Amino acid sequence: MMANPLYDRLFGRHAGNAATFLHLPGNQSLSHDAFLRLAARYAHAFRAAGLGPGDRLAMQVEKSPAALAVYAAAVQAGIVFLPLNTAYTAQELRYFVTDSGAKLLLCDPARAEALRPVAEDAGAAMLTLGADGQGTLPEAASAQPESFGTTPRDADDLAAFLYTSGTTGRSKGAMLTQANLLSNAEVLVDYWRFTGDDVLLHALPIFHTHGLFVATNVMLLAGGSMIFLPKFDTDQVIAQLPRATAMMGVPTFYTRLLDDPRFTRDLVSHMRLFISGSAPLLADTHAAFEARTGHRILERYGMTETNMNTSNPYEGERRAGTVGFPLPGVELRITDPETGEARPQGEVGMIEVRGPNVFKGYWNMPEKTAQELRETGFFITGDLGVIDARGYVSIVGRAKDLIISGGYNIYPKEIEMLLDAQPGVLESAVVGVPHPDFGEAVLGFLVPEKGATPDLETIAAAVGAALARFKHPRKLIVLDELPRNTMGKVQKNVLRAEYAGLFTGG
Repeated sequence: MMANPLYDRLFGRHAGNAATFLHLPGNQSLSHDAFLRLAARYAHAFRAAGLGPGDRLAMQVEKSPAALAVYAAAVQAGIVFLPLNTAYTAQELRYFVTDSGAKLLLCDPARAEALRPVAEDAGAAMLTLGADGQGTLPEAASAQPESFGTTPRDADDLAAFLYTSGTTGRSKGAMLTQANLLSNAEVLVDYWRFTGDDVLLHALPIFHTHGLFVATNVMLLAGGSMIFLPKFDTDQVIAQLPRATAMMGVPTFYTRLLDDPRFTRDLVSHMRLFISGSAPLLADTHAAFEARTGHRILERYGMTETNMNTSNPYEGERRAGTVGFPLPGVELRITDPETGEARPQGEVGMIEVRGPNVFKGYWNMPEKTAQELRETGFFITGDLGVIDARGYVSIVGRAKDLIISGGYNIYPKEIEMLLDAQPGVLESAVVGVPHPDFGEAVLGFLVPEKGATPDLETIAAAVGAALARFKHPRKLIVLDELPRNTMGKVQKNVLRAEYAGLFTGG
């Protein structure tokens, strides 16, 4: 039994390894060994700040090697890591910090003043870390030793919280164990054939399961290196692709590359693998990418609570419009959403999954956990899907009204509550409609109060102040009334169908 399975398998094995781990902008690089020494100093700083095993560390900082070292430090010190979207406002952050009982809030120096009250009200300490590696955490860590006695942890101990939302009510903290993360990384390294020779182009954020646990954990386990870009920038990605062997992205990355004439078959002739996830990849994008490059994008399916569940095959047909087969060790079934009974092959139903990748439950929400995680271990995903005669899984939509735009999950209820509170607005409905670049775009529908004319510019400004940019409606549309069924329930499907071609010209 290892002392700390996740640390030992992902990080500890690279101690003393002088090989490059991160290729950075400006021809800079960071070796595995230098990365681990930085992480050890951070681990000491967290201990000095009063964090013990099982305590939560909430982090909202820009992507950088130092930010990634915080993850390594948390794992080594047995601290539960809680990465938060860098676009969240102070108002949004308050809930996560308070609900998680975080002992420390790590934020960007530029946001320290705005977030100090959030930390104080939650009883959390506060440290800062900038994308340039400056801040009060690096200062506190600078005099600390470069080795840290790894904290013993069991496979079932919590390693991370990732917050996800329901379409109604509060966000839920998905509790992920060491075994959840490690088992998934082990399966993916094998399934996608990653080795120490791979160089992954990493332009994803690291506050999300895709960039943090899929991309990073896989590369740590395989022993390869990453071209670590602050964000997706077409010029940078095209400049770096010749050094890479693999790339993980969201559909938006691939549509933007296809829009650039410099993205050619020759540019990527040496590449081994392109992977897409976090949002549905349009069949048109799939076909255009193959025609341009000769590569078929490998699409897979995962979620916050489970990491990866299915994948198109490495060898064999990668079918557009499908997310492939259940990964080894993952059971997937299609059930009747009402009864939970299994549905026959070819019929649409609720996707349920079971396996070592499935999370432990929702933090402080036993009722919600019991609703969505069966006693048999099957997790009710909330996604509707179908399995074809050859075993390929396709996602046909959300049972709930989740919107996925640019790889980010957006929950209409949160936006509707804000819109409903605006002057002159009687009620609102928010839906996602197809968008060629983002997969889906957010549309907001407003019904005015009698005799009132809502000021759309003022309402848009209010949304801008309260919510992260990716949640902003692309357009606000005023309607006399919302379509309803005989029970009075708003028929969002009618709105989606009517405005489906707004951004695609359909």
